[in-house]
Amino acid sequence: MGSDLIRMTGMVSGMDTESIIKAYTSKTEAKLKKARNSKTLNTWTQDAWKDMNSKIYSFYSKTLSTARFSANYKKLKTTTSNSALSVTAGENAAAGVQNAQIKSAAAAAYMTGSKVKTTDGETLKGSDTLDKLGFGEETTLTVKKGDGSTKDITVSGSMTMDDFTKQLRDAGLNANFDEDNQRLFISAKSTGKDSDFDFVVKNPPNSSNRAMNNNLSRLGLLTQEDAQLYVDYYNNANGTNKTAKDFGWDASASKIDGANAKLVLNGAEFESQSNTFRINGSTYTINHVPSDPNENITINTATDYDGVYDAVKSVLKEYNSLINEMTKLYNADSSKGYDPLTDEQKEAMSEKEVEEWEKKIKDSLLRNDDNLSGVIEALTSSTYGSFEVKGKQMTLADFGIATQDYFTAEKNERNALHIDGDPDDDVSADKTDKLKAMIASDPEAVTEFFQKFAAKMYDNLYSKMGSSSMSSIYKVYNDKQLKEESTSWDTKILELEDRITAIEDKWYSRFSKMESKLAKMQKNQTAVSGFFS
Repeated sequence: MGSDLIRMTGMVSGMDTESIIKAYTSKTEAKLKKARNSKTLNTWTQDAWKDMNSKIYSFYSKTLSTARFSANYKKLKTTTSNSALSVTAGENAAAGVQNAQIKSAAAAAYMTGSKVKTTDGETLKGSDTLDKLGFGEETTLTVKKGDGSTKDITVSGSMTMDDFTKQLRDAGLNANFDEDNQRLFISAKSTGKDSDFDFVVKNPPNSSNRAMNNNLSRLGLLTQEDAQLYVDYYNNANGTNKTAKDFGWDASASKIDGANAKLVLNGAEFESQSNTFRINGSTYTINHVPSDPNENITINTATDYDGVYDAVKSVLKEYNSLINEMTKLYNADSSKGYDPLTDEQKEAMSEKEVEEWEKKIKDSLLRNDDNLSGVIEALTSSTYGSFEVKGKQMTLADFGIATQDYFTAEKNERNALHIDGDPDDDVSADKTDKLKAMIASDPEAVTEFFQKFAAKMYDNLYSKMGSSSMSSIYKVYNDKQLKEESTSWDTKILELEDRITAIEDKWYSRFSKMESKLAKMQKNQTAVSGFFS
């Protein structure tokens, strides 16, 4: 809203032209304020519905969608006779007793190097070059993994110990040089044979192995086993009886090989790179090896009654949270007399006063809303019905589940469901727990009932989420209609702003002309008066 016209006030006439023109625009200004309020309410209503629809859709697509299937209630609990083995039952697990023996646990390959010795007797730092260890010409060291893969590492006297450990890490190992202890510590990144590693010494050995062992010894990475390969070769070829020490080698590096875990289950042996086995959908975890590897560990799998109970309770808890919120919004107090505040009104109020004023309006936006009422009905109607289970019609009441007495319940909690004997529910905690008794006596009946219960509620909600001319798919409110109304209010507001500008321009122009004529007349009168004076 605005104009490029120069607007003159009643400087000559003395008239309050601002007030006069404001009177001419007052009716249109009132319409503009009303349109802006409607636009604001539309925006707030869309926001309120987006939030509510998100919660409804989440309940529909996650909670109810899952609760329709028996897997949601098939809860099994597994115990073992020895904590060395723990088992998590999978969906396909059968109730009963199994037997297992732990033959070995998975281990990660680990090498502790022998203490390195510098040629000058000084301490080696990570930043020092390897020529301090007696390295000369460049050589190639091959790292071989248990899975057969290899990686060549170039080693020379001009590279630092830090450079060397970096190459080891690049080859897929954990590697660190401990300056305090003057040793290399190297390990595999995971357990199992496939992650095992060795520094390759050609087999059968030959004379070139001597140079390789020299370098491994300098780095403190020569084991007695690798050294002995060459020593035996040399002694056999030359009829001697030399030892690794005779070649000037320190072969005291310690190496633990990577190993797989082995588990015998019901007579069948399984092997794993880690201490976890996935067998027929269940997870078996070796925590440690028993002192007697032949010890028979019994595994007992049975229905987890508490787990089934918690599955039912979880669905009802989410239902209660959603239905109570919707009921509260539908029964909200009227905000009659409260309109969105103008900028001028906000400036005259404190931040808290503005927040409370707007909250009063926002809380009432879905009051008596037909769409909200329809969703509430879709959910609650499922709780009243009966479902056939094993040839018998059953209702929630058969499981000790019901709403609170209408006249006792809080106004906005009359649709909530309560489980008799639920220790977390003050309303029904002191009643006999029928649900747990039913689960213990007939878990299949409980599963079948709540599958059908969830499926019915799921279908009822879906019927409210179909696409139409006024709503999009998976929306329980008229989102298309609200967007169209929002666009219409934007257009209406622009039209009213332009109309006010036009009225103002018209009357400012007229008053401007009048002021100009009055000023000219005043000037002429002054001239005439001067002529006769």
